Amino acid sequence: MDGAVLLDLDRTLVDLQSYTDYDQAWQAVQPHVPSDLILDMPETGWSSATRACMGVLAALPDGELWWTISGIIAGYENAAIAHSVAMPGAHAFAYSLRTSARAVVTLLPEDVARDVLVQHQMDIPVVIGRDPRIRPKPSGDGLRRALELLDKPAQDAVMIGDSTWDAAAAADAGVKFIGVHSPLNEFSGQFPDVTVHDSLAEVFVALYRP
Repeated sequence: MDGAVLLDLDRTLVDLQSYTDYDQAWQAVQPHVPSDLILDMPETGWSSATRACMGVLAALPDGELWWTISGIIAGYENAAIAHSVAMPGAHAFAYSLRTSARAVVTLLPEDVARDVLVQHQMDIPVVIGRDPRIRPKPSGDGLRRALELLDKPAQDAVMIGDSTWDAAAAADAGVKFIGVHSPLNEFSGQFPDVTVHDSLAEVFVALYRP
């Protein structure tokens, strides 16, 4: 593929979410959340605690509070790395991209994402993780930053992810989107035209078929 391949990480290449105790993370975070904070997030198949944790980080501006809350959540995400598992076909898929411009754009912190990739021996050099200076998914800013680093235009890029947040980010950045490993009906309400594949092997065929 001549363009860029942008990848979500969690539940797309590696399942960290299932082993991260976001319920406990949300309990630990709640005392720090301002009572007047407005959470406006796409519906998704994530657990309510996972969605709440990510939603708070998306809603908060850069500042000490953002870093405090992100750090609390990251402690639970770090603890899950050793238990995380690669999604079916992820190693072969990551290897197939070795000569392509590629990046991970994730809601995980960059250091956690890089440790996950090392844990599973996946070589993806560009990682855009959660950072209060870059609006997170569902904004397309992380995708735009990845394309800037890869020196590739949006019209030649494709984003691969498992959630409506990924699809919304791709739409915002003007990037084609392909769904994979997604919960049933994840996209049907908000993104009915999204093509969804059951496996990364099917995504590979979709990317590289003549």
